[in-house]
Amino acid sequence: MSLGLLAKLLPPPENKFFNFFEEGAEVSELSSQLFYQIVHSDLKQREEYLIHAKTYKRRAVDALEGSLALLNATFITPIDREDIQLISTNLYKSTKVILKACVNLRIYKIDSYNEIIKNQAETLIKSAEELRTIISLLKKNAPLKEVTECSYRIKDIENRGDEILFAATEEIFSGKYDALYVLKLRDIYKGIENALDICSVIADLVLNIALKHS
Repeated sequence: MSLGLLAKLLPPPENKFFNFFEEGAEVSELSSQLFYQIVHSDLKQREEYLIHAKTYKRRAVDALEGSLALLNATFITPIDREDIQLISTNLYKSTKVILKACVNLRIYKIDSYNEIIKNQAETLIKSAEELRTIISLLKKNAPLKEVTECSYRIKDIENRGDEILFAATEEIFSGKYDALYVLKLRDIYKGIENALDICSVIADLVLNIALKHS
């Protein structure tokens, strides 16, 4: 048997897949913190904060590509190959969606941040924190009960995000804003809601993995 084939048959050392997951979850949390910092700071600081966006996007891409490259080079994986691909891809999507919302604040010239955006930012940070937790639980093969509880917390946060979006939709269509501004705000609101949805999707994936291996 060739050394190359043997390397593919052996499990990857040092939990490398899980390390890539953790990197993806960390940069997603950093991106959520970036959004929070932008909407809770002086407008003049926005450009300073947005400098970090490119760095976070690069890290997210590296985590995704690293995970997929390892997947292509490995026959035996610690969890199902499809699950690895889905978690890696959704972690990248999470960061991408959040960073897009950060940049759109500038592109759309949103020069003041209402309480809805600030509430969304707070909810997003909570979700990203729990996302890092559930990825950590996956890595250490935590008991099913712990994974389930974390998944429920993420679902509760997503539900809170739905409530905020519902109130936001009512508010922007109240007639107080012109049509163009409505479109801008709606895109920002939906972007953050999409990020919350992705966190929930990842939580479902991790919970399903825990169920299969319990």
